Amino acid sequence: MFSWRYLDDTGQELGVSHTFADREDAEVWLGGSWADLRERGIDGVELLDQRRSDPVFRMALGLEGDSAL
Repeated sequence: MFSWRYLDDTGQELGVSHTFADREDAEVWLGGSWADLRERGIDGVELLDQRRSDPVFRMALGLEGDSAL
């Protein structure tokens, strides 16, 4: 099980997405949703592995030159 943690430009949590059955589903969803998330003020995301309670990776949603989180 995976979910996305929404982050501001300082890396603080703004919320969490719904849960996905696998990593591929989570990544596909983000591919179609990142622009909407960015419009809502979310600067970055972190993929969480719910089974291990560990972050898998983190990425900025900004354009090139924006903060890298």
